[in-house]
Amino acid sequence: MATTNPRIKALSDVGVSIWLDDLNRPMITSGDLQRLIDEQDVVGVTTNPTIFATALSDGTAYNEQVADLAANGADVELAVFELTTDDVRNACDVMRPVYDATDGQDGRVSIEVDPRMAKDTDGTIEMARRLWQQVDRPNVMIKIPATEEGLPAITAALSEGISVNVTLIFSLDRYRGVMNAFLTGLEQAREKGIDLSTIRSVASFFVSRVDTEIDKRLDEIGTDEAKALKGKAGVANARLAYQAFQEVFATSRWQTLADDGAAVQRPLWASTGVKNPDYSDTMYVVDLAVDDTVNTMPPKTLQALADHGEVKGDQVTDHYDEAREVLNELERVGVSYRDVVDLLEVEGLQKFEDSWGELLGSVESELTKAGGAPEKQEAAR
Repeated sequence: MATTNPRIKALSDVGVSIWLDDLNRPMITSGDLQRLIDEQDVVGVTTNPTIFATALSDGTAYNEQVADLAANGADVELAVFELTTDDVRNACDVMRPVYDATDGQDGRVSIEVDPRMAKDTDGTIEMARRLWQQVDRPNVMIKIPATEEGLPAITAALSEGISVNVTLIFSLDRYRGVMNAFLTGLEQAREKGIDLSTIRSVASFFVSRVDTEIDKRLDEIGTDEAKALKGKAGVANARLAYQAFQEVFATSRWQTLADDGAAVQRPLWASTGVKNPDYSDTMYVVDLAVDDTVNTMPPKTLQALADHGEVKGDQVTDHYDEAREVLNELERVGVSYRDVVDLLEVEGLQKFEDSWGELLGSVESELTKAGGAPEKQEAAR
């Protein structure tokens, strides 16, 4: 009988859903994903283009499907679509018992829309529909970036009953915009007669990248006061996001939706792998432990938690004043919060596009090896 690691169980007991930021075909077929569910309380999976590109170029698990796609004349874009949705569909099937046991809250697998459409509302909506229909599983989530153009796409997708993982959130203002887009989407879905209990959403608030950028600026300032703030901004920002979550989901606007069966849009802590070796490798897990959240971890972070993570219960709701003071002190020493979060969104979008380009390149290479000679399609549709 599989037993759960006590350190991981302690995090789950706080009310944190543990999702793995990794997926590949061998993980599904070998039973490794099932073992993570059984032994490490993994109740969801998130994916991204870099993960798929790495999986494709490592080993032979995709060779047969790539050969079939090449033989049928598939171009690179179609091949990417088929390969990634097949993996996500199969992972959804592995996760289905978790989905059923949690009444749809967990057991989720997320797949990302083409990030080249991040500034194209209509294109994002259409891609979300295609992915939702292709995977054809109730426990899939479609990842849509929280750009200004993405907000109406989030609303539109939710209004059609599509479950959405909103990604790439850095600022508190944008997060409030995301929650508003969520509520509007549910209100529109209700008007269409869609059962609100079938729609789920998470809002992915990025953590470590905030510290990486702000720490760099603090080092440039160089004062003792500035250096004392290093490694504090990412957690402070996320804690204040949770405060905003509590405020929005205590409103009468939300309550009317909840009365009709809607579930809250949980905050999801993303980018939780620690970049600075001077910091605890579990800080973005332990210090953000709080009920009604998701923490999506790369395998290395999950292993660190299992090995030596010290979960101390809720580390968020009693720390709002402290978090606000951190952001205020950053402004006082000369770090502009607005400048940082705006830059991180731009850089985040570029990283998403670069990862997509890497995936296209990997698939094109594999198709060529398999005997096809596809032409990579140009810019986003």
